[in-house]
Amino acid sequence: MSAVINLWTVIAVSGGAVFFLAGTTGLLRFPDAFTRLHALTKADNLGLGLVVLGLLPQMDSVSGGLKLLCIWGLVLLSGATASQLIARALVRRDVQR
Repeated sequence: MSAVINLWTVIAVSGGAVFFLAGTTGLLRFPDAFTRLHALTKADNLGLGLVVLGLLPQMDSVSGGLKLLCIWGLVLLSGATASQLIARALVRRDVQR
């Protein structure tokens, strides 16, 4: 059973890394600030979710797993809030690029 859990961890964390790489690529390659922001927040949230889901079976205690889930939730909330504030600032300044 340990081999299956380890395989799941490797697959999920690798998938999360792929989404982090895709978000970074979108940040560097997309033409305007709004599409860059969208690509970064969506891909990073999904990437972090996969990393957390991959690490959950490796936790020794339930409290460790709950801490991981709380960190994931906090990052989701803070990422959404930060991207909303950045987008509003760009709209107010009428930034096209």
